[in-house]
Amino acid sequence: MNAVWRTIRDYILWSHERGTIQYDVMVTLILVFVFFSPYWINFKDKPVEHSPHRTEVVVMPDGEGGFIYKVEASAISSKDDEGRRAELLRIIEPISGEVSITKIEPVKDRAGHVLTYQVWVQRE
Repeated sequence: MNAVWRTIRDYILWSHERGTIQYDVMVTLILVFVFFSPYWINFKDKPVEHSPHRTEVVVMPDGEGGFIYKVEASAISSKDDEGRRAELLRIIEPISGEVSITKIEPVKDRAGHVLTYQVWVQRE
């Protein structure tokens, strides 16, 4: 019984030299654990679900240290200027951080329907 405990102690303390059968057994057990444990043990390490924006946002530099954001008009439901500005900030700030809107320009098609909004912003 003493020999069994000595063998277990030697495995735990990693006292075998490289190239021995005991060393190979320890390395094999470690590799089996690393590669097969995710099948048997639930580590609960799922990636965070990322809900993308409901609209596409295109960012371009404006040449003066700011940026121009192109936001689809379908993402904006407000009709008044203050509500539109708040909605645009809610879409832009997760992308760029804290910014202030300097100018908003609607881009219309030939029939006069707004397709996108061009938004000039400056970092605060």
